[in-house]
Amino acid sequence: MARALLVLAAVLAVVTLAGCTVGPSERPPVAVRGDALTSAPPPAPGAPPPASDPNALPAPDPARDLPGLSDCTADTLATLTADGRGPRAGRALQVACGQLSVPVDPAQPALGPTRVGLTRVTTPGARAGRPPLVVVGDVGTDGAAREAAALAGQVSDRVLSTYQVIGMDRRGTGANLLDCSPPDARASLVDLNPDRTDEGSLTALLDKSRAIVQDCYLLLSGALSSYRASVTADDLETVRRQLGVQRLNVVGVGDGADAVAAWATAHADSVGRVVLDGPSDPTRQDPDSTEDATRAAEAAFDQFALSCRSGPSCPLGPDPRATVTALVGRVAARPLPTPDGDRVTAGAVLLAVRSGLAEPRRWPQLSAALAAAGSGNPAGLLGLLLPEAGPQGRFDAALATRCNDDPTRLTPPEAADLAARWKGSYPLFGAQAAQQLVTCAPWPAPAPSPAAGPLPADAPPVLVLGTTHDPRAPLTGAQRLAELTGAGRLVRWEGSGTGAYPRTPCVSGAVDRALVDGVAPAQDVVCPP
Repeated sequence: MARALLVLAAVLAVVTLAGCTVGPSERPPVAVRGDALTSAPPPAPGAPPPASDPNALPAPDPARDLPGLSDCTADTLATLTADGRGPRAGRALQVACGQLSVPVDPAQPALGPTRVGLTRVTTPGARAGRPPLVVVGDVGTDGAAREAAALAGQVSDRVLSTYQVIGMDRRGTGANLLDCSPPDARASLVDLNPDRTDEGSLTALLDKSRAIVQDCYLLLSGALSSYRASVTADDLETVRRQLGVQRLNVVGVGDGADAVAAWATAHADSVGRVVLDGPSDPTRQDPDSTEDATRAAEAAFDQFALSCRSGPSCPLGPDPRATVTALVGRVAARPLPTPDGDRVTAGAVLLAVRSGLAEPRRWPQLSAALAAAGSGNPAGLLGLLLPEAGPQGRFDAALATRCNDDPTRLTPPEAADLAARWKGSYPLFGAQAAQQLVTCAPWPAPAPSPAAGPLPADAPPVLVLGTTHDPRAPLTGAQRLAELTGAGRLVRWEGSGTGAYPRTPCVSGAVDRALVDGVAPAQDVVCPP
C-alpha cells in the first residue's frame, strides 16, 4: 500500500497546486430541542452575569498580538474547500499563519526549543486585541491550526464577532509534523492481516514496531517522549502567556480535549471559558481504554450502516456490516492490486473505515469507496488512507502520542489472549485493536505525568460535550470527566462523529451561551441528533 499512497500523494499535490467535589451530579439532565434550553434566560449580549451566579464564566480578556504571523488566507481556505470543509455561505475569513517557539520538553530543558504552528482566524477588518479562543484538535486531524480555520468557518456570527480564533498545532502535526518511521515498518503495521493474531504474528509485529522506535529515537533522541498530552498542556500555557491574557478560553476536540483537561487541572487559575468536546475517560488505561474505543467504533459503524440504509440507495446494500465484513475477508485472502503494482490490504481497509467514521459528512464518500473496493477499484480507499498512512500523514504522530500517553506495555501472548476475546465482542475492529496494543510495547515507558483531575471549588464551570456515537471515545468518557472535574456541565449529543460543536443548533446554543454570554448550563443538557 505504501507505494500506492506515494503515487496518490503526488497526484493530489499537482491538483492542489493548478475541563470541589468529585462525584456524579444529582441534577437530572434536561432534554431539549433546537435552542430550547431550559436554563434561565441569558443576560443581554455583552453584559456579564451576576458575580454570585454559580453558572457564571470569567469575562474574556483582550489579547496581545501574536508576533510573526503572515497572511495565509487563500491557501488555507483553498485547502479546506477542496477537503469539503470550507466556510459556510457568506462567511468571509481572514487567516494568518506562523509558528511559536516552545521548549521541546519542559521536563528536559537541555533539549532546547522547537516550534508549533499557530493560526489566527478573524473576520476581515476585525479590531485588534479581540479575546482569543484557542482550538486544540485531535492528533488524528490535519493539525489543530487548520482545524481552527474549519471551525471558524462554521461557528455562529456571535462567536466570530467576539473572538479571534487561534489554532495551536499538536506536537507531531502541522508545522511540527512527525515523520520518522521507516516506510516498510509503517506499512507492516498498517497492512497486518486482522486474522494474524497468533503469538508468532504478534511477535513479528513487535519487531517491526521496534524498528520504528529505533529510527525515531535516532532522529529525535530524548525528544521522542515530548509527543504527549501533558506537553500539549504546557504548550497551551505558553500560548496563554504569549497572548497576555490572565484566563484562556479554549475548545479542545477529541484527544485535544484530553490535553486541555490536563492543562485545566495543572493551571486552574488560567481557566476561562473552556469547552471539552469528545474527551476520553482519564481514569482508564490500556487495555481498558482501547477496549472502550473499540466498543465505541463498533457502535459508530452501526450508525454509519443505518445512515446508509436510510438513504435512497445504499451502495453497500441492505446489510452494510455484512458487506464490509465480506470485503475485509476477501481482501485478507487477496489484497486489492493498485495501478502502480502495490496493493490495499485488509488492515488498510479497516484503518480507512475507522478513520472515516469520525466525520459523518464524509460517510457517503466512505460508503462509495467501500462499494468500489468491492468491485476491485481501490482508488476511493487510497484517498481516505493517504492522510492517515501516506507520506506526510498522521500515522507517526498518532502512534507516538498514544504510546507516550499510556504507560501500559503488553506482550504478544497478552495481546493474543485479548484478540481471541475481542474478535467475538467486536467482530469488525476487535482483532486489529488487539494487534495495535503490541505496537507500543517497544516504546520507552513514559514518566508519570499529570492527568485531568478535580478542579478547585472556585474554578469556573467547564462545558463537557459528549457524543453518543463517537468512534474514538464512548460517551462514558465525557460523563466521567464531567464528574471528575467537579465543575463539569455535560452536554450530551445523541449524534455521531468526533466533535459535537457546532454540528446542531442545540449544541451550538449551549456552547455559544458559554462562550459569548458567559453562562454555563444550570444542569446537564441532552441534545437530539
